[in-house]
Amino acid sequence: FDYDQKSERLTEVERELENPDVWSDPDYARALGKERAQLEMVVNTINDASQGVEDTSALLELVVEEGDEDTLSEVESDLRDLEKMVADLEFRRMFSGQMDACNAYLDIQAGSGGTEAQDWGEMMLRMYLRWGEAHGFKTELVEASAGDVAGIKSATIRFEGEYAYGWLRTETGVHRLVRKSPFDSGGRRHTSFSSVFVSPEVDDDIDVDIDVGSMRVDTYRASGAGGQHVNRTDSAVRLTYEYTDDGGEKHTLVTQCQSGRSQHQNKDQALKMMQAKVYELEMQRRNAEKQVQESNKSDIGWGS
Repeated sequence: FDYDQKSERLTEVERELENPDVWSDPDYARALGKERAQLEMVVNTINDASQGVEDTSALLELVVEEGDEDTLSEVESDLRDLEKMVADLEFRRMFSGQMDACNAYLDIQAGSGGTEAQDWGEMMLRMYLRWGEAHGFKTELVEASAGDVAGIKSATIRFEGEYAYGWLRTETGVHRLVRKSPFDSGGRRHTSFSSVFVSPEVDDDIDVDIDVGSMRVDTYRASGAGGQHVNRTDSAVRLTYEYTDDGGEKHTLVTQCQSGRSQHQNKDQALKMMQAKVYELEMQRRNAEKQVQESNKSDIGWGS
């Protein structure tokens, strides 16, 4: 948990927030407030758990010395509370990544396979929407493109809530469905694929290097799947961004938004989604480089 480091940082943040001048920059002040809340969750929980262990140990010694049944019941209750604290700390350790606490975008792209793959894409869309609502996240269907006969070609969901990205980040990848297709009159077994890409919603205080002027902006009329989740407007926006990352790899990214009531709102949302994608891909590239470096160190250590 880097308790010492987090404790020192919490002291620094509190000192900054006590300075009246910090509120001259409201965005920075809000970012500090958010950071303080996250640090307090960890630092205060560890402090409370440590103090609880000391207090319970003292009570337990008293029970052993005096055989007090009432005190024993109190010790048992305190131990249950400590177990909950430790479980909470373990949960936060699992979601200790820099962006884990952020909101998230989840993109679904139907693979090749026509109607069967597009139907699988819509099944995944419904699954993620229901999962989000069941786990207390606010969900918004930002964009959905209808399939030719059934299902969807693509869709993007925004999840708002604590640790949305931390919960969803491992969903990135290709998801497979094997079944007897209801769209095949012969009842044959089909294998369908849909890809999922999860990216964190990037705060304004994180600098993402994007050349906005080189993006292609297309506008179109919103249509397709989504029912009540999608507003049918004449101002849907599609952004296409081609760039080369610092590792020399070329990327072509597309984001679409049709949930806003104006072209301006949709463009802003699409730009946020583009920033999230670029940030996630850059983090993946850096992590891959780090893994290669660690692997090389391991090879050297074994003399190979």
